[in-house]
Amino acid sequence: MESGLLLPDVDDPDGASFWEGTARGELRVQVCDECGAWRMPPRPMCPACRAVASSWVATSGRGTIWSFIVPHPPLLPAYAELAPYNAIVVALDENPAIRFVGNLVARADGPINEIDPATIEIGEPVQVVFQEVEEVTLPRWRRL
Repeated sequence: MESGLLLPDVDDPDGASFWEGTARGELRVQVCDECGAWRMPPRPMCPACRAVASSWVATSGRGTIWSFIVPHPPLLPAYAELAPYNAIVVALDENPAIRFVGNLVARADGPINEIDPATIEIGEPVQVVFQEVEEVTLPRWRRL
């Protein structure tokens, strides 16, 4: 059964290695082979030195909540039944300039609306968890 949720193209050449990592339970970041700059979202050229060679490194998957929002209807139809839910921005511990967007959940397989948005605080420590949705393994976040 399809959910109608907006899901990424896991075969996109720039991001395929990221999605391969999530399927293995790894949160990966693209790293420039020339200057060592970390970048996310992935792209074909380093914005720091313009090199095209890159690698992927697995991270600890730990970070802190940098920001969050609570969407309310009207929304895309697939998300309307889930509202209100949270969407958080997480600054990665290894490099706070690297940020991921996801949802705060109580457990890996939990729904994106299971956390009371009034309890979310900027600066809270979180750990990545992974949830499969229609054959795509999405990073989500739980409190530490």
